[in-house]
Amino acid sequence: MKAWYFGTLAILLCAGVVRAQDWDAAMAAYEAGDFEAAVREIRPLAEQGDPKAQYNLGLGYAEGQGVPRDYSQAIKWFRLSAEQGEASAQGSLGYMYSSGLGVTQDYSEAAKWYRLAAEQGEASAQRILGYMYANGEGLPQDDAKAVEWYRLAAEQGDAFAQNTLGYMYSFGEGVPEDDAEAVKWYRLAAEKGDASAQSSLGYMYSEGEGVVQDFAEALKWYRRGAEQGEASAQSNLGYMYSVGEGVAQDYAEAFKWYRLAAENGQPFAQANLGYMYFHGQGVPQDYVTAHMWYNLAAADSQDFDLQKSSSEGRATVAAKMTPADISEAQRRARVCMESDFQDCN
Repeated sequence: MKAWYFGTLAILLCAGVVRAQDWDAAMAAYEAGDFEAAVREIRPLAEQGDPKAQYNLGLGYAEGQGVPRDYSQAIKWFRLSAEQGEASAQGSLGYMYSSGLGVTQDYSEAAKWYRLAAEQGEASAQRILGYMYANGEGLPQDDAKAVEWYRLAAEQGDAFAQNTLGYMYSFGEGVPEDDAEAVKWYRLAAEKGDASAQSSLGYMYSEGEGVVQDFAEALKWYRRGAEQGEASAQSNLGYMYSVGEGVAQDYAEAFKWYRLAAENGQPFAQANLGYMYFHGQGVPQDYVTAHMWYNLAAADSQDFDLQKSSSEGRATVAAKMTPADISEAQRRARVCMESDFQDCN
């Protein structure tokens, strides 16, 4: 779930003018890094009932800018602003309830405030309301309703909503399955830099789903996602290099991307690393390390076929190892997993 972001005083100080001199003084103080002075300028306006000033004061308390962080005070000012219809305050109040900050966590109350903000066109609130319907969080689970709210946010350019809408069309959740429509939404999110959407768009090009199969395009989008650390994109990029799909076959490059994906917990990449170490592809042959990666893939995967093939790969390697080597490989697998795949040498 994407959290509601409070933002900063600077954003909201630009949002409207009640008393130009007061706002100008607050802005000047903020830009000078004097948050306490900015709050002093805002507080009288908030106490006089101005909803934007109330929201800004709530932000100050929520972020600890100009005043000590105090979620109870943030709630107070967000609520005063939200009850006057300030959409950003409504969304922030929803976030406070969904996160249990300054109040007891309450998804139903969060949904109430998110809905008020969403109905005023707040894209972040629309996206979160879509999430809550999709997951039955504070609202009845309803994929069709989720699609409605995701679409409203996506049409405003929210990349997370665009990517999620692409996923829902790709798998027929809340809408009829439509790969071409999925590609449309994935592309919009991918072009905004969403790594998950870039990975998904790469897959659509690789498989020719909703678009003409094009390995060069697949490689382009996988690379963009991979360079942002998206594990599936890294694993798929490794695969393309290992088989020479859309690029010259290059085991060393394949190994590089598989390793990055494996260290991100991607079980397919872990299994492929096991294979490469076993066969000495792109790396010196090493049965102990091959056994370790096969072992991790078998333990980490939720995919039955991958579990089975990884277990079989592990058994094949073990047949060529001494008991001491197997014990060492098992020890290294435990260390690797306990370190969240950061200590796997």
